[in-house]
Amino acid sequence: MKLHIITVGQPKLDYARKGWEEYWKRLGHYHQLRVTHIADKNNDAEHILAAAENSYKVGLVIEGKQFNSRGLAEFLEKRALDGREVSFIIGGPDGLPPAVQAGLDFSWSFGALTLPHDLAMVVLLETLYRASTINAGQPYHR
Repeated sequence: MKLHIITVGQPKLDYARKGWEEYWKRLGHYHQLRVTHIADKNNDAEHILAAAENSYKVGLVIEGKQFNSRGLAEFLEKRALDGREVSFIIGGPDGLPPAVQAGLDFSWSFGALTLPHDLAMVVLLETLYRASTINAGQPYHR
């Protein structure tokens, strides 16, 4: 499955860079990956939607659907059957612009808590990795 991670900015803090690198490497065992880090100054709908192109767009928004790990695994399995690349989009400090939210195929929420931007990027990769191990029958998720 092809996954495209789109973030406004990139992990800046040391713990987040290390977490990003670790889970990026792990996730790469299960999927074809690519990343687009959009510069903070280009945090607008035009740049974000251009990066996502014609992929299945999943935006991280507080009001979106929440998943447990198995639910996310099922979601990924369904997307894999579509054969389209899936873009997971994390906006800037103020979230995703309204025009991006309107163009999403799916809105996903980590929950009602607001996470620091760096941490949200690591959580995204870890949750995708966890769901991928579930789908592969690996014991990581226990």
